[in-house]
Amino acid sequence: MMNTHQDLIPVLQQLGRPRIAVIGDFMFDRYVWGEAARISPEAPVPVVHAFREEDRLGGAGNVVANLVALGAEVCCFGPLGNDAAGVEMVQAFAHLGADASGMEICDDRPTIQKIRVMARNQQMLRVDREETQPINTAASASLLAALVASEWQAVVLSDYAKGCLTSELVAAVIAEATRRGVPCLVDPKTSDFSRYRGATMVTPNRSEAERAAGCALTDLNLLAQQGEALRAAAGVGALLVTLGAEGMFLLDAEQPPLHLPTAARQVYDVTGAGDTVIAALAVALAEGLAHDVAVRLANAAAGLAVAKVGTTAVGREELLQELRASTPSGKVFALADADGVQAALAEFRREGRRIVFTNGCFDILHAGHVRYLHAARGLGDVLVLGLNSDASVRRLKGEERPFNVLQDRAEVLAALECVDMVVPFEADTPELLIRDIQPDVLVKGADWRGKGVAGAEFVEQSGGEVLFIDLLPGRSTTGLADRIRSR
Repeated sequence: MMNTHQDLIPVLQQLGRPRIAVIGDFMFDRYVWGEAARISPEAPVPVVHAFREEDRLGGAGNVVANLVALGAEVCCFGPLGNDAAGVEMVQAFAHLGADASGMEICDDRPTIQKIRVMARNQQMLRVDREETQPINTAASASLLAALVASEWQAVVLSDYAKGCLTSELVAAVIAEATRRGVPCLVDPKTSDFSRYRGATMVTPNRSEAERAAGCALTDLNLLAQQGEALRAAAGVGALLVTLGAEGMFLLDAEQPPLHLPTAARQVYDVTGAGDTVIAALAVALAEGLAHDVAVRLANAAAGLAVAKVGTTAVGREELLQELRASTPSGKVFALADADGVQAALAEFRREGRRIVFTNGCFDILHAGHVRYLHAARGLGDVLVLGLNSDASVRRLKGEERPFNVLQDRAEVLAALECVDMVVPFEADTPELLIRDIQPDVLVKGADWRGKGVAGAEFVEQSGGEVLFIDLLPGRSTTGLADRIRSR
């Protein structure tokens, strides 16, 4: 199981571009930004002096925006009015690159709009334009036919109880996802979760779960008990309860309950955070990730979403930067995942970083090691450290070595600010690893000058450099060990 943000970095880097279908209640939100400095003489309400207006996709539209930002291809299915807001919504989809051909124009209902008046990052007023009666049978049939005719690897039902997702349409969409053997995710609005029977995962917030359970879910033990009862009764594969500032809680038929706390934020606006969560889940599950890994990725994305005001998409690169920033020095700590190492290196190269490589046993870390590594890091932008495996150290240093096992040595080295990536290797030399890494600079201690450095010829033939660093005199692991024994 993945337990840290650093574990999620290679997962995020390796995600593909799955095609996700989104069906539900689409909205076109307008934000009016201004300053509130006085009270109206006409009524006891603030007067907001507006200086900016901004349109955003809301509801299921915000799910689409988040999916696109996370690298997915998206096809949209839902009703919209025969009005200016509907035209603007379709234009917004085109700007994102989302396929809006499955949207159904309805003359008997407006495009849903929520107009929010904001002052000093606080919502002062909201005006809604909507029709919440169920869509007519013809519109529902047309949406289903378009969905069935499309290609997708997962489907999201974004239910805001605005009339699109009738019980019949919900059942038909879930049945189609089941027939295809692909994930079906639901952001619910009703308290009867059984209408989503057969879905892969349903993602209520705490208040929605409490309404469905018929009681307050005041602690995690009660949430685990009542939530599992809800999940089993509803007949869904998993229930993910989002808890705002307390994170999220996964109840899954295949594993024990899992609570994930979220990071503390200076801004905590949950508007649209559920859309970010379900978008991240859809991309992850469409790519075949396990439920717990998908939920951890969604929790990290949600932490970014709540730090923004209003409905705002969270991008893949933005999430990657957040994951890096939440690990020591934002580094990658790799112990076995070759694909993850290559994905991280590819990202470094896209960013134009100069990659430096060095290697060693680093059995007992001492001042000589630290100065050497700092100097090596100064020769480029990224320092990749090849670390001899335990078996390799024994062959090179003798049966009593290493004093510290690979995991411990790697963890200590990864804690150094100057080390960006730790990668183990089994051979006696790092030749093959160097060929995989393809560094711009290969670094060794000055004592290796003229001795034939493994990988040097390959690096130089590839246009790189081989450089040597003077060592701090009198410092060595062997010397330390001898002094310890003599005491």
